[in-house]
Amino acid sequence: MATTAKVLQAHSHAEDIDIGLTKAYRKEMAGHLTEILNGTYKLTIKSHIYHWNVVGPLFKPLHELTEAHYEALFAAADVIAERIRAIGHLAPVDMGATANFTPKAGDTAHDTAKGMVADLIADHEDAVKKMRKAGEKAGDAGDLVTEDMLTQHLTFHEKALWMLRAIISE
Repeated sequence: MATTAKVLQAHSHAEDIDIGLTKAYRKEMAGHLTEILNGTYKLTIKSHIYHWNVVGPLFKPLHELTEAHYEALFAAADVIAERIRAIGHLAPVDMGATANFTPKAGDTAHDTAKGMVADLIADHEDAVKKMRKAGEKAGDAGDLVTEDMLTQHLTFHEKALWMLRAIISE
């Protein structure tokens, strides 16, 4: 029984990897990707909360857009976590490590659709900046897989920004 429990414990295999990326780079990138994963989950949850609570003339387009966004973000979180594992590090494994996955109290207390959209815009912009920085580091290190993954996610976030801005334009 003790052997089974040990087998089921999460562990990193960072020491066993020889994929042309240095140990130091992989550790640094795992940190960047974990930060991006935190932001992705936070944005997923905010999008879902706003999906449930939006009211007013923007209800239908924002309700539909936030649904599409939280579904895409949830899928992206899996891809990001799997990349962290692929470069030899652990994705968050306990509640302490996932503490940054949820918005802080009051962060989603916007009572207008425009307030909700402005908040989502700020979070998408933050995600874009973090992904661009990590993507540049990945490119410099020759980490084509991480760079490509981040480019795909940047494409999603920049399109989301365009759509969110278009919904609230006067």
